[in-house]
Amino acid sequence: MQSTKTFNVRFILRYPPGRSAEALIYARISVNKRRAEFSVNRSVNPKTWDPNRQCVTGSKELVNYINPFLDDVRYKLTECFHQLIRMNSPVSAEAIKRLYIGEDRPLNTLMNLFTYHTETAKELLKPGTFKNYGSTEKYIRLFLKEKYRTDDILLCELNYQFISHFELFLKTTTPLEKSNPLSNNGIMKHMERLRKIVTLGYKMDWIPKDPFLQYKLRFQRFEREFLLESEISLLHQVELKSEKLRKCRDLFLFSCYTGLAYIDLVSLGRDNILRGIDGELWIKTSRKKTDTKVSVPLLPQAIEILDKYKGRPDVEIAGGVLPVISNQKMNIYLKEIAEICKINKTMTFHLARHTFATTVTLNNGIPLETVSKMLGHSKLSTTQIYVHVLERKISEDMRALKAKLSGRKNGAIHFSERSFKG
Repeated sequence: MQSTKTFNVRFILRYPPGRSAEALIYARISVNKRRAEFSVNRSVNPKTWDPNRQCVTGSKELVNYINPFLDDVRYKLTECFHQLIRMNSPVSAEAIKRLYIGEDRPLNTLMNLFTYHTETAKELLKPGTFKNYGSTEKYIRLFLKEKYRTDDILLCELNYQFISHFELFLKTTTPLEKSNPLSNNGIMKHMERLRKIVTLGYKMDWIPKDPFLQYKLRFQRFEREFLLESEISLLHQVELKSEKLRKCRDLFLFSCYTGLAYIDLVSLGRDNILRGIDGELWIKTSRKKTDTKVSVPLLPQAIEILDKYKGRPDVEIAGGVLPVISNQKMNIYLKEIAEICKINKTMTFHLARHTFATTVTLNNGIPLETVSKMLGHSKLSTTQIYVHVLERKISEDMRALKAKLSGRKNGAIHFSERSFKG
């Protein structure tokens, strides 16, 4: 890395060919005794030029016009010098000149990296995921403007401090949308997306080191809510006077018995209901979120809901197998239904997916691997977050243990001395 003591900027006069009373002002850059010059597109009468102070003298109008301009050129050239150092680029008088006049603008900046990611990943990412990256970019732009008073930053300037300051900014700033507040996990998702973007730059050698090396994401684990068997029964039995609430209830229960996410359920068509290897009806589709293949044998309760809407004109015309309600309205209606049923849980459509994973399958003895396949998870660890053990299941397991123990002498468990020895 070059020392700043080797860098210098001077302004000199050059006389153009032919007779002229004016001389052109040139900037002379010196780095390690090597020079580069260029015209700053200003000319002055030599008589008004002070070569020692490198500025013009004379009329106030001329001084106020030329001298601030030269100060600005000197400042920008100095910034170009420091920019090359931060980029770990070769520092020379010619390189500074090219950077200043725009012949060698650096591409490895954070916003250029976001632009590159947008152009290359647009066709690969799902619309919702792509939109989320756009939100992260907006927060980054706000952060750069507020914290650094700039629109962009070199990737080589990213460090742990930048990352931690961005996290703090997200914790204290006003959300882009009031309906989407920045919770801890929401902030961590923005940090996760930024890390993926920066890692992309690191892999392409746009950045010399990974600033996220010492940073750890801190997601909070929440106990996922789900409905109990008694609450599912209550949904079946409750009298709902409104047609929209009855449709909403049916769609929710269908998800409880199939595990389909909202987007996959409303996209379900007749060609997705097929006979499986066992001759029974199955759902065969692909998850919109991950494009993972999903195969789910239909339970009688789910078939009953399908039969209810079979032949309905509003469903048939749309080419689906179930009525369609927007996700937003669905969640509003579910809260109404929860209030009617006196279910004291946050009823959202995704709750049905949790219910399928826990109450309907895992707690009825379906193996975790099988549930993972039906949910369309690519990793078993993703399914493990749905593992809940109900008190009823604990009671059954303990009852089985009691039965075993009751057959032994005095109900006692005896250990041999050998089991306590090393």
